[in-house]
Amino acid sequence: MTDVKGRWALITGAARGIGYLTARFMAKQGCNLILHSRSLEHTKKVFEEVKADGVEAFAVEADLNDLSAVKKMLAEIDALNVAVDIVLNNAGLQIAYRTEYFGTPASDYLVSFNVNTIAPMMICYHFMPKMIGRGFGRILNTTSGIRLEPEQAGYSASKAALDKVTIDLGKTVQGTDVMINLTDPGWCRTDLGGPNAPNAPESVIPGIVVGVFMDDKKSGRFLGAQHFAGMSLEEAVEKAEKEFDSPY
Repeated sequence: MTDVKGRWALITGAARGIGYLTARFMAKQGCNLILHSRSLEHTKKVFEEVKADGVEAFAVEADLNDLSAVKKMLAEIDALNVAVDIVLNNAGLQIAYRTEYFGTPASDYLVSFNVNTIAPMMICYHFMPKMIGRGFGRILNTTSGIRLEPEQAGYSASKAALDKVTIDLGKTVQGTDVMINLTDPGWCRTDLGGPNAPNAPESVIPGIVVGVFMDDKKSGRFLGAQHFAGMSLEEAVEKAEKEFDSPY
């Protein structure tokens, strides 16, 4: 199982919900963190908490709908002079639920693709070559299981696109110690999921990060967090490596 102690991870959307829980869990494993949110004000709480866990941390801000802000954020991270070995593209946006879906505006697609597809992939493209150069890296792109709901077309289409490019990119590093996979928290009671979702946010741990700790050199997998609910990290890694194969 991969040891993350002393390594650096970038977590987008780290201020609340799944991203917050992920940050706390990774800090408990000794992983240093770069915590992203739309505003530095939002990450103050989690920043202080992970520092209290004894790890190093930085906070960065960017509106992922503004690709120039994403570029600026990446330059700020580079200036920190730390090796980002782990990227957890957690941040996402469900822009609207359109009961009159034939009236879905083009802006639903434009914003959804910027936040849910393009920004995460720009982050992947920025850090992945550096990981390849060092011979180690873990990237998890957060997707969604939403299907057959035209009411959420912008969101579901952007996540489907993220699935496609993640799997395609994974083929280029298959068999190496740079691994890129998909993770899905399931429908959880978060700000995005709403109060009627069946799963507590805490149910995503440890499954939401199991791909970080696997070391079987396989990429392109869909690792649904709810498959690992209630397990220890060690149990989750064993199950994931045994039961979830790459598509290549």
